[in-house]
Amino acid sequence: MEDERKNGAYGTPQKYDPTFKGPIYNRGCTDVICCVFLLLAIVGYVAVGIIAWTHGDPRKVIYPTDSRGEFCGQKGTKNENKPYLFYFNIVKCASPLVLLEFQCPTPQVTCPHHSLFPLPTFHPFPPVNVGWDLCPEWSVPTPPNAFLLPAQICVEKCPDRYLTYLNARSSRDFEYYKQFCVPGFKDNKGVAEVLRDGDCPAVLIPSKPLARRCFPAIHAHKGVLMVGNETTYEDGHGSRKNITDLVEGAKKANGVLEARQLAMRIFEDYTVSWYWIIIGLVIAMAMSLLFIILLRFLAGIMVWVMIIMVILVLGYGIFHCYMEYSRLRGEAGSDVSLVDLGFQTDFRVYLHLRQTWLAFMIILSILEVIIILLLIFLRKRILIAIALIKEASRAVGYVMCSLLYPLVTFFLLCLCIAYWASTAVFLSTSNEAVYKIFDDSSCSLTAKTCNPETFPSSNESRLCPNARCQFAFYGGESGYHRALLGLQIFNAFMFFWLANFVLALGQVTLAGAFASYYWALRKPDDLPAFPLFSAFGRALRYHTGSLAFGALILAIVQIIRVILEYLDQRLKAAENKFAKCLMTCLKCCFWCLEKFIKFLNRNAYIMIAIYGTNFCTSARNAFFLLMRNIIRVAVLDKVTDFLFLLGKLLIVGSVGILAFFFFTHRIRIVQDTAPPLNYYWVPILTVIVGSYLIAHGFFSVYGMCVDTLFLCFLEDLERNDGSAERPYFMSSTLKKLLNKTNKKAAES
Repeated sequence: MEDERKNGAYGTPQKYDPTFKGPIYNRGCTDVICCVFLLLAIVGYVAVGIIAWTHGDPRKVIYPTDSRGEFCGQKGTKNENKPYLFYFNIVKCASPLVLLEFQCPTPQVTCPHHSLFPLPTFHPFPPVNVGWDLCPEWSVPTPPNAFLLPAQICVEKCPDRYLTYLNARSSRDFEYYKQFCVPGFKDNKGVAEVLRDGDCPAVLIPSKPLARRCFPAIHAHKGVLMVGNETTYEDGHGSRKNITDLVEGAKKANGVLEARQLAMRIFEDYTVSWYWIIIGLVIAMAMSLLFIILLRFLAGIMVWVMIIMVILVLGYGIFHCYMEYSRLRGEAGSDVSLVDLGFQTDFRVYLHLRQTWLAFMIILSILEVIIILLLIFLRKRILIAIALIKEASRAVGYVMCSLLYPLVTFFLLCLCIAYWASTAVFLSTSNEAVYKIFDDSSCSLTAKTCNPETFPSSNESRLCPNARCQFAFYGGESGYHRALLGLQIFNAFMFFWLANFVLALGQVTLAGAFASYYWALRKPDDLPAFPLFSAFGRALRYHTGSLAFGALILAIVQIIRVILEYLDQRLKAAENKFAKCLMTCLKCCFWCLEKFIKFLNRNAYIMIAIYGTNFCTSARNAFFLLMRNIIRVAVLDKVTDFLFLLGKLLIVGSVGILAFFFFTHRIRIVQDTAPPLNYYWVPILTVIVGSYLIAHGFFSVYGMCVDTLFLCFLEDLERNDGSAERPYFMSSTLKKLLNKTNKKAAES
């Protein structure tokens, strides 16, 4: 490796240039073609958004729709007083997918002498032989009475009693039963005809509304899962059938109900603790800012204090887990294993198990040992890295506005997320109700699209007197509807591209500002005015194309990873071990590729900020520069990353412990101030995640500063030799760092 570096295998080292004074101001536009492509893609993205907003209807997220595509409970419609959606066949419709897809996924078909049978799979419209295997009476391949029935209708309230159509018809409950039949139902048919034509459901089950949809009310009675007060039901001919099918469908709804209860409890916890969460985040922000300021003056002391504090915080966590583990010894039910307990929506149950605290203790112990071993092996290199952190502290101190730049990045990312999410919702709700012609005789118009409002007076109705215009499916037959999947993929791809572009813009801006500091011979006198704003202007004016190029490469890899995740989910049910192994290898390879591209892009953006070259040239020069100094890269750059990680852990751990003691009422001074909670881990986790994001925002500026100064430091070593004719641009601190590294290299 050393011979390859000497022989120029990784490019030619930079030569002395007396005119070079830092970031070049006289530069030209780079990667113009990529800039044009980005602008065209943005125009296309806006066009997709406009088309989606024109065709989509986000009301479907709030209001359910019946089988005719009409909203339930919306003002100004005929279903204004019918806010709930009732499913004719709960076995197929009572699924969590109903809440995501906004419609019942499967229509039903009826047989001549049987109640409802669901289609085995979803068809855009029923094939010619639909129902042959479902209706035993059909001995010949003709479906004379097969009609597509409405999967769902809007009702004023959900059923509150158990009834079958046969029993209700001959009782005073029939008026109650008729409100769950199709609109305009008239009692002028026989039982078989009503069930055949799907005018009424075969059975009513006590239900409760969930997300404006009627799901069976499930409860346990003497250890038996029951729906309402019944365990059996009658079909349209009075025969008794087991309710297993209905219970299976209802179980799915029960899972959704438990998830909804969990979500409601979490929402309640947020409503009573949101201001305390904000206070916790403000404390995290203050600690991060204080930490950065102290690094400016006490870098060496702060680093060692940080290391010791992280070890102590982890040590206390291990001690606390051990105390809880010991306290639960002998307590009834505490020895139940996590596997036997299974998933519980009330997460507090897990804290009463010894195995939970044992797992926490093992995880924290492993983390503690790893950190201690790293500190032992890196103790000498940490001393060298402290000097680099001191220099970065001075650079941040002279460009203090750089600490506020993450707010700009956060705002732009919020815009990208908001546009992507709104476009995705509008695209998802672009489906519309499609109606097809169905006939019980040979009609040439069968399966053709129709309009239910104009069909009775149309020519099709006269040509086929027995034909009916029935709801077929949600979707569409236009080119737009056929392209919905492609538009969703394009929406996700543009989100990745724009988000990566925003992050790249921030990296180039910070790199330009900190490079101006490094290449100022007399610091801070030679530092230009407003270095951050100057770097931001140069990045947008000259290098939008280069930023778009780097972001495009990363976006392509990320969208491929998303597609692989989607395919992996689809292949989980398959038993093909080769396919699973291949998918795992591909996911691993593209994960590594994404990490490498992020590393390469980051250093390429630094070279763009300094020299103004295009993306490919900058990436090549940065990579060769790092490879020519691979030992220094391993010694300094990654050690500083490790120290910054410890700083984040210190801030997050401190705020997390404070939040834990506060929300669990263990601080006596403010014991009565803490709000009562269903799950105290909700605000604690929120504070921990928020604290990490805040600390990451502050330390990302420091990290970019260190990477920029490090690349400039390596360039300075190649350009200059420290003589009076070719003086170093580095500060006295970095000169000491250089002497230490040279001394260690000579000793080795």
